[in-house]
Amino acid sequence: MARKVSVCALIFLIIVLQLCSYFNPCSASNGYNHRKSKEFIEKSCRATSYPKLCLKSLARRASKIKGNPELLANAALSTTFFAAQTTSRLLKDTSRIHSLKSNDVAAMVDCIADLSDSVQKLQMSTKVMDEGTKNNGVIRVDGSDDVVRVQINDIQMWVNMALEEEETCMIALANMNVKGRVKKGIRKRIVKVAHLTSNALDLVKSFALAHNK
Repeated sequence: MARKVSVCALIFLIIVLQLCSYFNPCSASNGYNHRKSKEFIEKSCRATSYPKLCLKSLARRASKIKGNPELLANAALSTTFFAAQTTSRLLKDTSRIHSLKSNDVAAMVDCIADLSDSVQKLQMSTKVMDEGTKNNGVIRVDGSDDVVRVQINDIQMWVNMALEEEETCMIALANMNVKGRVKKGIRKRIVKVAHLTSNALDLVKSFALAHNK
């Protein structure tokens, strides 16, 4: 009886181990893949305008990026879009909370409009990238290389336009006479968004080069 129980227990243990290996592949392998993906991000970020910010903003997504240039560019765009959207809301809240002089109101309105336009451009670029990544990480509608090139060019154009809007917003902000701490805080946020956008543009260009090889 004891022998029968031990055999059953052994069979049960084998089944459990097989299920574990099926649903959760070797942890060492997962760790290796994650490490390789992070190394890929580090290498890619070194080619951007702001490497430290690039790595800091994308390292947490290493397991999803998997060493894929398109997934990396997509992650950079979605991160930038979220940051721009959050900063745009912050500006709107700031304009309501702080009493501003007429000249400052005009400058703030311009800055908010510029950042809102930037958010729209980034949203357009992320939409195209998202469609690609849902299609097994490939930006293509009908398999045509010409279509792919047009889509990549469109993404670069929108991101570049978003960056220009952010720079225009900073110019408007520089002309405001609001309290130093408030102005400094707003500028810090916008500068970060602009740097993220610049990095995203660099990574999209890197993806374009990788695709053309």
